[in-house]
Amino acid sequence: MRAIDLYNQLEKDFVKPEITEDWFDDKNMYDALIEEYICDNFKQRSTGLLCDFTEEINKVYTAVFPSDKILLKILEDNISNAMLFLHHPLAWDLSKDPNIAFYQINIELLKRLKERRVSLFNFHLPLDNYGDYSTGKTLADALGIIIERPFNLYYGALCGVIGTTDCKDIHELNDKYSQIVGHKTKLYHYGESRIINNRVGICAGGGNDCDVVNELIENGINVLISGLTVNNKYSAATHKLEEENKVNLIGGTHYSSEKYACMAICGYFHKLGLQAEFIEDIPCFEDL
Repeated sequence: MRAIDLYNQLEKDFVKPEITEDWFDDKNMYDALIEEYICDNFKQRSTGLLCDFTEEINKVYTAVFPSDKILLKILEDNISNAMLFLHHPLAWDLSKDPNIAFYQINIELLKRLKERRVSLFNFHLPLDNYGDYSTGKTLADALGIIIERPFNLYYGALCGVIGTTDCKDIHELNDKYSQIVGHKTKLYHYGESRIINNRVGICAGGGNDCDVVNELIENGINVLISGLTVNNKYSAATHKLEEENKVNLIGGTHYSSEKYACMAICGYFHKLGLQAEFIEDIPCFEDL
């Protein structure tokens, strides 16, 4: 498939004029060495085509973050004329420094991807925005939660969902979350164990936010399922709000809560006649 045709199809199917991004506005995220590899499209819009390295795409890889593990997997496949579809344009690792979450792409590995003609494409909020492949819907589906409606309007995107669970209490729900993601999740038991009216809010990734919690409080919901839930100086106000209003919080790591969207979107590429493969990464447990 011609690369330009795939890029245009993705733009048509996912990009909405009301959704805005600002990744490239933070110059600390991209130094001068890597900036030359980033295309003008991304510099102007902070979404869509990130690195334009090929004219033909025969296979698509999907991943949550462009970690070294992800890039090395593609290089080890010895493939050319491909695309890496990312939910985030930067790598994530709180284990190195709790004050630094995002890291730019490994430039040496990026150079090798360019040599192999592997483009990079990024949809952050367009993939968070409620739809068949969105982070909120796909996590809800994985947890067997019946979606009632989307919520949490963030920079033009509806990033969360409200739904009902058949779990009898927050402990059962936390255990189910652990089983689904394949590792221990974290429960902040701030309210009663009973799930009021069996309704929960889901906002994957960095969804533990005061605006999210306030909307759940307004809707009488006492459970938030998210990804990044560590109680630190950046999130202390949100944890205080949850504790004061008896809203329970369950975290599954940034990566694990969002990977289902990147898994599901392989089906989108299959429908376009392309091979597609999701690449597993390693959760950062400092997120919890």
